[in-house]
Amino acid sequence: METHASLNNLFSFAGAPGEPPEGSKSVKVQGWLRRVNKEVERPLAVLGRIIECYMELPDTEESSRSLFGVSITDAKKELKTKLEAILSRCNLTYITGGIISDGSSASSRSLAELIKGRDIPSIDAEFNRALANVNSEPREAVSAACNILESIFKTYIADENLEMPQKQDLQNVWKVVRSDLGFEPGLLQDDDLKKILSGVLSVVDGIGAFRTHASSAHGEGRKVYNLKPRHARLAINSAHTIALFVLETWDERKLR
Repeated sequence: METHASLNNLFSFAGAPGEPPEGSKSVKVQGWLRRVNKEVERPLAVLGRIIECYMELPDTEESSRSLFGVSITDAKKELKTKLEAILSRCNLTYITGGIISDGSSASSRSLAELIKGRDIPSIDAEFNRALANVNSEPREAVSAACNILESIFKTYIADENLEMPQKQDLQNVWKVVRSDLGFEPGLLQDDDLKKILSGVLSVVDGIGAFRTHASSAHGEGRKVYNLKPRHARLAINSAHTIALFVLETWDERKLR
């Protein structure tokens, strides 16, 4: 489908670094993709632009286009199907506009940077488990999202020499942490911040309840949740935003 010239244009337009690699078309593509993965800060952004023209085929295309008796349209559709299968195996999702998502968000990336320098293996493990399972096993991802918060809260209680509650579920360890950090709406003067903080308190309770009722952490009752990756992504991104806020507040207190 592609010539050497069209591949060069495609990769250059997508932001692949350097001059076109030498060799056959397949060798060129593999070499350039390896270079992207090694040298580019956000390789998925480049990959998304490279495959955009194949992933966003129009619903109706000219069926008369052919090359040496082979339908070009069918070949592109076949490639799209293969690309979707490969992305799925890697727990990646293509989003219209040349975007490839690994399930993370800006808060997830910020949290990843913040926990990188901390010796808290449990947080790191649950963080990776949440992102790895968001598309393939959303129930596992929801469970991990809740566990991230529990791990951070328990670590905070231990490091700050606070009294660990007798029942160490999410809601109870969260009460200890939010009280010590001053996360109580009544303590704030600004009405808008009160609304945001009240919402945060509700979100933590919601994540805990969601883990109880819809995740893989517990058996199902009569009501079965039809959990989708978008539901898991909502829980993960919410948990990561709260975790980031707690860790940043904790760090700021230490500096003071």
